[in-house]
Amino acid sequence: MNEKSLAVFEDYKIRRVYDETSETWFFSVVDIIQVLIQQPDYQTARKYWNKLKERLKAEGSQTVTNCHQLKMVAEDGKMRITDVADPETLLRLIQSVPSPKAEPIKLWLAKVGYERIQDMSDPARSLDRAREYWQQHGRSEKWIQQRMMGQETRNKLTDYWKEHEIKGEDEYAILTNIIHKEWSGVSVKAHKELKGLKTHNLRDHMSEAELVFTALAELSTRQIAESVEATGMAENAEAGKKGGGIAKRARRELELKSGKSVVTGGNFLPPASPTRGLKDRKTAE
Repeated sequence: MNEKSLAVFEDYKIRRVYDETSETWFFSVVDIIQVLIQQPDYQTARKYWNKLKERLKAEGSQTVTNCHQLKMVAEDGKMRITDVADPETLLRLIQSVPSPKAEPIKLWLAKVGYERIQDMSDPARSLDRAREYWQQHGRSEKWIQQRMMGQETRNKLTDYWKEHEIKGEDEYAILTNIIHKEWSGVSVKAHKELKGLKTHNLRDHMSEAELVFTALAELSTRQIAESVEATGMAENAEAGKKGGGIAKRARRELELKSGKSVVTGGNFLPPASPTRGLKDRKTAE
């Protein structure tokens, strides 16, 4: 976890942390609770959250299970463990708190970049926005089609995981990395570093071939998992290795015949400005 920062909703400061692995913002739950119950006192909000957690657990809700714990700067300036949640989990949590601030905080989350909340009720909105974004950034229609097909394959895999005891973004990220490393020979992190990416979505900077092999690996993983009814981390990790292995063998054969590496450092980042480039050359000289 890195890139710590504060977000502000009305007069409330909301702590958040960006996770590069899952490319997700995690927010302090207590800070969100403060907004919902309109309580400026942190300790009062904390007690409210503790009681809410007990009630949700008793009801068998998965909302609390999907929360994580991270160290964040507390009121006394020290790093202390606090409950955090991603936007999707927060959406469900907000529905559990009767508050006139419920809708405003949902809209605020969407406004600061969490359009996934809106997409949950209107998936077509997400697809249209993604296509428009890629078109504006010069992607070809062929690339866009492959990207969207790959995303559909990805969604089917994560749906399977969700229904077979894979919990939370952390476990999704671990399984994704297993599949990716198996087919490509590099971890997700190493692949991003190869392409010079930081907080960017790796798939948005893949070549057509990289997208194809990623989709093949994830499609194979899901079908293998379904064939053996893989459940839990160990069994799904094994399916991931086998699925990634199928794509790896196909990748190696293509590289042998084409003489070109499928995994590359290419990206779609905008070129450095001429001024910056000139400055860099002068420094080097």
